[in-house]
Amino acid sequence: MRNAVNILRRPRITEKTSMLAEGSNVVVFEVAKDANKIEIKNAVQAAFNVEVTKVRTMIVRGKVKRRGRTVGKLPTWKKAIVTLAEGNEIDFFGGVSI
Repeated sequence: MRNAVNILRRPRITEKTSMLAEGSNVVVFEVAKDANKIEIKNAVQAAFNVEVTKVRTMIVRGKVKRRGRTVGKLPTWKKAIVTLAEGNEIDFFGGVSI
């Protein structure tokens, strides 16, 4: 069995995920491509000491980018949308208000 460090790559903090987190108790992570929903749930619970009620996953295909004549492709990655139980939250910024 893998540990949380190998499954959870990083939180995806964007404008869209911030609005999603405000409306409902949801956090979005970039995870290992071969991780399943049960492994993701256990990793989030172990790493952040919260209760997870639901995990939704999707594969995000890498975009094709150009720089002049050179064409490249960004890597494909897996996104996990994790719903936390009522009263649980994950604070990535340590309570710092801007």
